[in-house]
Amino acid sequence: MTLSAYFGGDLFETYERYWDTSPLKYADKVKTPVLILHGEADNRVPLEQGEQWFRALKHFGVETELVVFPRGSHGFRTGGEPKQVVEALNWQLWWMARFLGGARPGTPPAP
Repeated sequence: MTLSAYFGGDLFETYERYWDTSPLKYADKVKTPVLILHGEADNRVPLEQGEQWFRALKHFGVETELVVFPRGSHGFRTGGEPKQVVEALNWQLWWMARFLGGARPGTPPAP
């Protein structure tokens, strides 16, 4: 199903429907720290959308980090290059330890 079919028209015809389902509309309500792991070659969610989400969260003072994985597709965290799968897991572990307690690492994983 295309986005136009799902939303009943393209972005310019049914803007409010698109906006009502956009995370950007609700960025001011986010209080939880957010780690964004994004594949550079993601064809489903373009990198610019991850960057917009990151900038919106930063604008509203949310603790957030954006990590971009070169060559990464939409499913790189589980089905991508083995090195990137491990790196994504390391980022997630570091983030969770940072905000949920436990062994709190001093620096994030190396890019």
